[in-house]
Amino acid sequence: MENGAVAGPSGCLTRASLAVLVLKEKGEDWVMKAFVSILSALALCVAAGCAKKEQVDTVKLEASFSTAEPAKKSEVDKVVASVKSQDWAGATASLQRLAADAKLTEEQKQAVKDTLEQVGKVIKDTASKAVGEADKALGDAQKSLGK
Repeated sequence: MENGAVAGPSGCLTRASLAVLVLKEKGEDWVMKAFVSILSALALCVAAGCAKKEQVDTVKLEASFSTAEPAKKSEVDKVVASVKSQDWAGATASLQRLAADAKLTEEQKQAVKDTLEQVGKVIKDTASKAVGEADKALGDAQKSLGK
């Protein structure tokens, strides 16, 4: 991440706190401007997080493990549940556990790899959007101050 930004709401708060420091130097009414800037940054972060549900297709993964042993099916069920709840860390962990199994068929290995790539893309896209929104919020706050 550039400029020390962190993806997600905590990154937005970091950007908002930077805006407060900028505002503090500008004069008496900095409190109101800081409040408005922080509120705007938080609203943008919430909007970025809720605006669009990212899609990961688990059909191929589920199909390739349909006749697998119960432990592997259970791990696939965890992946599917994690994807549905957008728990990307949980999905990644389960997929990595599956990938470490030496007894997977070629079809299963490919399905795990493809799903892991999709989850990675969603994580990357989500982080990029959060950074972009935070940068926009900071820029808007600076513009409102007249630099």
